[in-house]
Amino acid sequence: MSQPHPTVGRIVHYVSYGTPGGEYTSQCRAAIVTAADSVPEDTPEPGDVFASLAILNPEGMFFNRFVLQDEDDHAGGTWHWPEREAA
Repeated sequence: MSQPHPTVGRIVHYVSYGTPGGEYTSQCRAAIVTAADSVPEDTPEPGDVFASLAILNPEGMFFNRFVLQDEDDHAGGTWHWPEREAA
């Protein structure tokens, strides 16, 4: 089944980078889509999906534009749809 396209106001998960020394690990954080961005000109792959996000952290909130969707690897600096729990 294909994933829905991000729209303003939807809740997604943003994956933090963590720190190089490992003091903080990469974590999923709640994020709100603030803009469903068109694809940047330097997009590496056709079909890549980007969104601008307001990311909610325990330490505060930050904003990021052109965040790449990654449903498979959940790499740091990307977003994905929240996982659904099995019924």
